[in-house]
Amino acid sequence: FSPSGCIEVLVLASGIYGSMAEVRDLLEAYSSQDADILFNDSLLSELDCSKCSFASQGLSYARPGPGLVARPLARGDFDKGYLSLLSQLTAVGEYPRKRFEAQFDAMRRNPGTHFVLVVEDTACGRVVANTTLLVERKFIHKAALRGRIEDVVVDKDYRKQRLGTFLVELLTVLSQSLGCYKTTLDCKPDVAGYYQKLGYVSEGQLLMSQRHFD
Repeated sequence: FSPSGCIEVLVLASGIYGSMAEVRDLLEAYSSQDADILFNDSLLSELDCSKCSFASQGLSYARPGPGLVARPLARGDFDKGYLSLLSQLTAVGEYPRKRFEAQFDAMRRNPGTHFVLVVEDTACGRVVANTTLLVERKFIHKAALRGRIEDVVVDKDYRKQRLGTFLVELLTVLSQSLGCYKTTLDCKPDVAGYYQKLGYVSEGQLLMSQRHFD
């Protein structure tokens, strides 16, 4: 952020999060000092992942496999095949860098809400896996937070390496550490068993939607 940009964001966010001091605390805790990084990666390094399956394999949040690094989404990932990776999950469409960066900056202006985690193959400089944690503010459960896992995708050439499991486990722990009273995700029936092995259970609700655009 530029200084003027920070002031603008603080003023806008103060009406959402509370006092200006609280907003500054949020920015310091969640926002990266580097404007090209989506969120502060110290949030990941401080997590207790001892109960995660990847920890028993000698892996960590920063090293999910040989030659791989996990990190927050970066502005430069537009050039590292990020949109191509997402297209393996759902329709993405073609759009210019400017639009990608506008969306990136919009997420940065809302600290504590968007945590997009990617895995990069450092040998070829490609983003090969992605998962997103969205944090919602609620009035229910004593004005609680709720986490939502979305956009879980692993490049077809990197599957069978448990990268999806790694990302979901890591962001589930992050959700809990941020104080979310629960973490949810939507999935197709044929992969429900996979998520059940990661501790997720069906609440018997039906996912319904009304699609307005492709």
